[in-house]
Amino acid sequence: MKYQQRKYPQFSACGLNCGLCPRHHTAGASRCPGCAGYDFLSKHPTCGVLTCSQRKEIDYCYQCSDFPCEKYDGAADSDSFITHQNQMKDMYKAKSIGIDIYVKELNERISILKILLENYDDGRRKSFFCTALALLDLHELKSLPDLLASEAQQAQTLKERAAMAARLLQAMAEKQNVSLKLRKKTNRQIPYVSL
Repeated sequence: MKYQQRKYPQFSACGLNCGLCPRHHTAGASRCPGCAGYDFLSKHPTCGVLTCSQRKEIDYCYQCSDFPCEKYDGAADSDSFITHQNQMKDMYKAKSIGIDIYVKELNERISILKILLENYDDGRRKSFFCTALALLDLHELKSLPDLLASEAQQAQTLKERAAMAARLLQAMAEKQNVSLKLRKKTNRQIPYVSL
């Protein structure tokens, strides 16, 4: 299967914000180019959703008359490298406000993420930062660079700056009642054992 390179691979055909994925912000051979970005198949197996959308000549699943279809069954129940929690919400938002406005908002999130990764990542926070930028309210996230700058003077080391950034994001999450943990899928049930 060969995929036609997509115009904006940072927002996937199925509604994931690939531009906020840790693998998209990794240097080297394991860097993901986003959904049907340059050299996509060398990084990913084939994708049924992407194959379907390209066969139907649509960029996003919401443009399909069958959306949402059975390919979405259980998709939001667990996360991969990137959170799937807002996948359907983001897809419906892109449909309602238009893809150009959605892309503008996603690019704002990506810009804030880049500030975090360049200045506050101690090598252990990338997934957390990506998840936070995908799930938290954009209006509140826009204040983050100024908050970080004002508090950064108290943090002398990169480790202290990373912890400070994580605290600020966690406080935003608690205010918005959002969990910033990736949800791992379990393939097996753990039996109840009586003692």
